[in-house]
Amino acid sequence: MSKNDTPVVFIVEDDEAVRDSLQMLLGSVGYTVAAFPSATEFLTAYDTSLAGCLVLDIRMPGMNGMELQRKLNEMNSILPIIFVTGHGDVPLAVEAMQQGAFDFVQKPYREQELLEKIEKAMAQDRENRATLQQRQVILDRLATLTPREQDVLNLMVEGRANKVIAIDLDISQRTVEIHRARVMDKLGAKSLAHLVRMVMAARGTDSFEADPG
Repeated sequence: MSKNDTPVVFIVEDDEAVRDSLQMLLGSVGYTVAAFPSATEFLTAYDTSLAGCLVLDIRMPGMNGMELQRKLNEMNSILPIIFVTGHGDVPLAVEAMQQGAFDFVQKPYREQELLEKIEKAMAQDRENRATLQQRQVILDRLATLTPREQDVLNLMVEGRANKVIAIDLDISQRTVEIHRARVMDKLGAKSLAHLVRMVMAARGTDSFEADPG
């Protein structure tokens, strides 16, 4: 499956009638849908660049839903998973949630309930991917810094004044000012506070909402 910017609702369900019914339901409300009869066939087609969400039957012959979830976690996939479970599988669904699943629905479920969960999962996926893209922009900019600029940046983030940075690095204050200006320019930071937020976002220690510039 080639990379496409269109989000897809992936369905993995071994029951053909249920699979076809879900495909028709989701197609009727405008979703792009890709349905698979097994976890193995889904894995063959999927790569982590593909956006959307996954509606996944928890019990299937061969690789079951929980095993597929583990495989996706190993791939560092951020695809939100909505498990479809039977009454006796609720403990499994709870375990799946602990392993990062987005949500679950219990058979028999109302179509509207599933559609609402899919809508939320798709929104979560958009948000996750936007954050990753912002973080990647910052990481790419950080990679352009020289080792000395990295040193100055780290001390700037700690709130050190130019004079203190100069002493810590055994360089002149004027040199610090030059490095500091280059750091701000290379990262596209509008202020020290903006710079700090960008670095925290890149390091995964802050939820980044500001425009990286």
